[in-house]
Amino acid sequence: MTTPSPSSPGLSLEAQRRANREAVRALGLEPYGHSTRDLLLLADARARYSPEADAEHQASTQAAKAAPGTPVVDRRPVVQVAGRVMLSRDNGKLIWMTLRDSTGDLQVALSQRDCDATSFQFAKLTDLGDVVIVRGPLMKTKTGEVTVWASSASPASKCLVTPPEKHAGLADVELRYRQRYMDLWANPETLGVFRLRSALVARMRAFLHGRGYSEVETPMLQSLAGGAAARPFITKMNALDINLFLRIAPELYLKRLLVGGMPRVFEINRNFRNEGLDKQHNPEFTMLEAYEAFGDMTTVMELTESLIRDAARMVHEMTGGTGDAVLPFGDLSINYSRPFVRVSYAELFERAYGFPMTDTAKARQELARRHPGLVRENPRAIEQMDDALLINELFEDKQHGGEAQLDPAVPTFITHYPSAISPLVRPSRDNPAIADRADLFIGGMEIAPHYTELNDPDVQEQKFRQQLVGIDADKNAEEATYRTMDHDFLRALQVGMPPAGGMGLGVDRLTMLLANQRTIRDVVLFPLMRPE
Repeated sequence: MTTPSPSSPGLSLEAQRRANREAVRALGLEPYGHSTRDLLLLADARARYSPEADAEHQASTQAAKAAPGTPVVDRRPVVQVAGRVMLSRDNGKLIWMTLRDSTGDLQVALSQRDCDATSFQFAKLTDLGDVVIVRGPLMKTKTGEVTVWASSASPASKCLVTPPEKHAGLADVELRYRQRYMDLWANPETLGVFRLRSALVARMRAFLHGRGYSEVETPMLQSLAGGAAARPFITKMNALDINLFLRIAPELYLKRLLVGGMPRVFEINRNFRNEGLDKQHNPEFTMLEAYEAFGDMTTVMELTESLIRDAARMVHEMTGGTGDAVLPFGDLSINYSRPFVRVSYAELFERAYGFPMTDTAKARQELARRHPGLVRENPRAIEQMDDALLINELFEDKQHGGEAQLDPAVPTFITHYPSAISPLVRPSRDNPAIADRADLFIGGMEIAPHYTELNDPDVQEQKFRQQLVGIDADKNAEEATYRTMDHDFLRALQVGMPPAGGMGLGVDRLTMLLANQRTIRDVVLFPLMRPE
């Protein structure tokens, strides 16, 4: 069978690239490369450019032209780099390429006069998207562009897919999520987001280690669906013939470690909740959970505020900022250097509606006014509603409720939620009707809950039972099957857990804030998508 020549007319784009690949093999080269040492990142190679050595070489070249036989002095730094071909211009005896790696772009020139014959023929067969290796001295063109004047070039990997147009990048949002491997090199800003996320997670780890916290790993496959009220993903372990649940939260296992004598623990964990998809929710997501023995709600609030401020300062400095750590989030400018605001649930409720949340009669009138359809369907529905649920229904009204009173540009803790809607949180010593719970909001998103943890096993068992009683097995048979009492956790509390503070920080949402990304899919490398 005859291999089509690279210039064969009528070939499809992929067929043309395959033909070029076979032509590279005919040159004795391996299109998919080999292990290569001493490669420099493109940014590091650019930094090695020496204007003095370049000027000396140009002067020496001119002298040699004026006086043939005069030796050319060339002290220009020689570099070996690899990158993906983003631009290629073939001028006959001179080929210009732009290479890209994780640090940016760098121009390469391959001259028929100064490059070995095989390398030059290989360059003629290179397509956009190919990964190539070049070696040569650094010089600067007349337009001021630092360039590798290649003496050799070789393949590292053949690209058989036509890449996106250079200036437009990969613009189709769904395609970007499905083909993140292409999005990362076609859109440098995408790679920047995930490099920032990596730096952010490393910074959080270092911060917590500096505070004396131990990082741990707890089970991702659990025999009970616990730690949070959410619908789990269910799987089966064939070896033991048992159903298992993907982790909703690591909370109950981390608390077991406090019982065991570990004073400060944290886990950066992957959680799974079989619920909705939107700009702030993905079925699998990353949380930082931390627990401190002999702490409380205020202890972990300070921890979270300090940690976020430290992370924001890192991002601010990475982008060349000075002074206060002020970062953009959409149209907002958020100052993370200032103390975070703290405001109570009761104060926000009264600010929203003009009467205290203890005035349940007015609250019922307000809810009836806002939901006339509910009254028409069931005239006694609001009258029969539990007081705490009634107040929280008004508080969580997206347009007029308590959270709507917050300035999204000001990081704010909402503190002291009613105990009735915080069943797993320790009640306040001053007022048992109020829970030691605080939720942090930034940019219109809930970022982190904070609790003084329950450590009385009898009270915890009572709360568990109340949760189970609240499930109507007839209406929600599925939930009734996976909501069960965690007797081992209760036994752990009976052994004795010290008083403690606990927090859970959404790593994805924090990355959204600090990287100025408005949807969670832009900070998750491979977001869940419906199969094609």
